[in-house]
Amino acid sequence: MTTLALGVATAAGLVALTTGGADAHPTPRKPKPTVVLVHGAWADSSSWDGVVGRLQSDGYEVDVFPTPLRSLTDDAAYLRVYLTAISGPIVLVGHSYGGAVITDAATGNGNVKELVYIDAFAPDEGQAVNQLVGATSVVANPDPTKVFSFVPATSPNPDLYVLPSVFVSSVANDLPARQARVLAATQRPIAADALKTASTTPAWRSIPSWYEVGTIDKVIPPEAQLAMAATAHSHVVKVRSSHLPMISQPKAVTRTIEAAAASLD
Repeated sequence: MTTLALGVATAAGLVALTTGGADAHPTPRKPKPTVVLVHGAWADSSSWDGVVGRLQSDGYEVDVFPTPLRSLTDDAAYLRVYLTAISGPIVLVGHSYGGAVITDAATGNGNVKELVYIDAFAPDEGQAVNQLVGATSVVANPDPTKVFSFVPATSPNPDLYVLPSVFVSSVANDLPARQARVLAATQRPIAADALKTASTTPAWRSIPSWYEVGTIDKVIPPEAQLAMAATAHSHVVKVRSSHLPMISQPKAVTRTIEAAAASLD
């Protein structure tokens, strides 16, 4: 190598060392949002276990809200306060009745950047959950005693438990019967009046939303889900799942949530 060429090469090397090259200071990635998961009726926080583990493995902070299942007004108020303890962007996820809770609770919260509905209710203002299940839903049976047990039976606002046979055949219909029977035995009830309370101003009017539709859901049939997703102008994802996709299809649910989170970039 000539003296001139050697000098040029040495100078180029010094420039590369002092500047660090083109990749020395890459643009920092935005921090991932916190994912808040809200369960619905006849479930508890453990229903999200398969999703929580996957989200955490992928680097997300995850909180699971313990929905009281007492009244839509009070449940949404509690979630509204719960969310104030979380700083930074939030992806708020609701399953089943939990969808109604996030719809009311997130309105006006600037940290909630995406709503995700998983086989969930996405009511408009003035609508109650029991108006949105659709005529073909198992819970729309004209004789509710064929679907629920009422505890206490004489109360004007009893707790509703899904009958074990209905839980196995129509709530967890894509899970092994043995597992479905365990879920039926460990279900958390919901107060009947929670399903009758009208929703307030919906958060989906101002916050983008995603909606995962379970195509073999017998509690909220797919046509009812699609109607709500259309009203909310949600991005729709279809998955062949029952009403419990976070248990039967946790990978698919995680993909939907992470797709919503990625849309913030």
